[in-house]
Amino acid sequence: MATKPEKDKAGERGTIALNKRARHEYHIDQRFEAGIALEGWEVKSLRAGKGQITDAYAIIKDGEMFLFGAQVMPLLSASTHVVPEARRTRKLLLHREEIDRMIGAVERKGYTVVPLAMYWKNNRAKVELGLARGKQSHDKRETEKERDWQRDKQRALRSHNRS
Repeated sequence: MATKPEKDKAGERGTIALNKRARHEYHIDQRFEAGIALEGWEVKSLRAGKGQITDAYAIIKDGEMFLFGAQVMPLLSASTHVVPEARRTRKLLLHREEIDRMIGAVERKGYTVVPLAMYWKNNRAKVELGLARGKQSHDKRETEKERDWQRDKQRALRSHNRS
């Protein structure tokens, strides 16, 4: 009889989508976890791995946070009476104090709210938001050099340990 895989203490965390481009384009200063308001067909599509947040961004409108540009492709077996819209605007669920903190950073300090990842936590879809500042081209080159150095260092350590 097969055993069930153990869950980590935070609950089941299966990644739905990552935004690798955001980590390349921005300095991430602070991270927030937000729930996301979804329709039934969207949940099914996300469970099938049909979500994408590469071009997505979050804005604050009337004291509420919304996710724009996130793409959830409908399944072929979606209901016939529902007209699925892949890039619809979805409401993000955050505490009031978190939204107020983000409003202050965006309006006063010039930050941007960027979705970094979408994942499952206790059978609920969550979005990890980052309070971010844009990188300039020399910062991007520096990050790339650091990443290459870390990779070369790991290779050297592995080859040294094998000998």
